[in-house]
Amino acid sequence: MEITFMGTGTSQGVPMIAHDPGQECDLEDSRNWRTRTSAHVRMGDLHLQIDAAPEFRLQCIQNRIDRIDLFFLTHGHADHIMGMDDLRRFIDLRGGEALPVYSTDEGLQRVAQIFPYAIRPKPEFKGYPAFAIKPMPPLLETEAGTIRYTPLPHGRFQVMGLVFTEASTGQRLAYFTDCKRLTPEAVELARGADLVVLDALRPMPHPTHMTVHEAIEAARELKAARTYFTHMTYMVDHERDSARLPAGMAFAYDGLKVVL
Repeated sequence: MEITFMGTGTSQGVPMIAHDPGQECDLEDSRNWRTRTSAHVRMGDLHLQIDAAPEFRLQCIQNRIDRIDLFFLTHGHADHIMGMDDLRRFIDLRGGEALPVYSTDEGLQRVAQIFPYAIRPKPEFKGYPAFAIKPMPPLLETEAGTIRYTPLPHGRFQVMGLVFTEASTGQRLAYFTDCKRLTPEAVELARGADLVVLDALRPMPHPTHMTVHEAIEAARELKAARTYFTHMTYMVDHERDSARLPAGMAFAYDGLKVVL
């Protein structure tokens, strides 16, 4: 199993106009140039896409993503959904067959509101998108392995937390972005995983996201073999703040590929 961090940033905060002494990130370090958060998981022979940031098309080009079998929308916020129109190329590569899109009821409602022209079994015209929207079940079974879903609190919304278990290796990968805390169910599903990805927005408190400190405490509770943090603002500097992380934890960066 492997994960490609296509984007690891957020819409909150633009480094070029930051005026917080000691809080800015070093723009000479390419790891601090973050597009908004998307990830691509390969589990066995299955290619799984998590979210489509507004920069999704460029992320696909930069990371050489040439296949998507299933799409998972963690929630309907703009920084995770607005690149979905660019899934059209992958529908072409599927021979015009609609791409299965899994999400919460709220997420699917947002997809239907923003992309009504794509809710169909086949594209209206060649080159157009087509989505087969499906409510995410607690357990989705595939030939390559299983994907478990657990809801995570994100302000007034619930976000899809996802745990992938590869059939051929038994490896587990947990992906928990855009959440304020982990529920007991999420902790139980992800504890001891081979790799965990956690929301770590910034050092200071936020009402709907985990801070870096809160993410570190969550990672300690999960006891994963490796933990990567994602969805960071400009207040996180990769080199400076990596030195403060406990062993086994790291900040992800755009283009990072991790093979389990």
